[in-house]
Amino acid sequence: MKNILLLIVLITSLCTIFSQSAQADNTAEAIKNFKKSPQVNKFFSSSYGYAIFPTIGKGGFGVGGSYGEGSVYKQGKKTGTTTMAQVTIGFQLGGQAFSEIIFFENKESYDKFTSGNFEFSAQASAVAINAGANAKTSTTGSSAGAATSPDKNQQQGIYQNGMATFTFIKGGLMYEAALGGQKFSFEKLEKKD
Repeated sequence: MKNILLLIVLITSLCTIFSQSAQADNTAEAIKNFKKSPQVNKFFSSSYGYAIFPTIGKGGFGVGGSYGEGSVYKQGKKTGTTTMAQVTIGFQLGGQAFSEIIFFENKESYDKFTSGNFEFSAQASAVAINAGANAKTSTTGSSAGAATSPDKNQQQGIYQNGMATFTFIKGGLMYEAALGGQKFSFEKLEKKD
């Protein structure tokens, strides 16, 4: 049991370091990558707001972890910062870096996310954006990994419980990238007088 806990701490620490070292990949670049997909681009103008994570680092070998820092926007204005952390146990191997964006359909879903501590349920799914020339989207059910065939299982990107989530794989290879268990914290920006 001690070895498992030590491994969890080690993997989470590595993911934190990996994510922080990739801060050169800023929010503007991540938004630009997501806007290349016509299916994602339309959400920028039609959603109430969104949370964007320029880089999330994920790694695991039986036990895994992921971590990322991002920003939250409401009607085009930044309202706060957010962090995402996830610990997973099960069959998984490898490491990966990806961007993630969560669109909020309305004020209710925005408020739910920004209430302090939000967690995706096990049934949550994301659409993985292919980095290919056509920037097509695909989904793999309840996971958010890079699809090997961008034309398979195409989806229009609909809201689930008021949120639509997309990922953009930046690098690495990992067998497993589920959203279930992702925990988010939110810190509101202080108003300047």
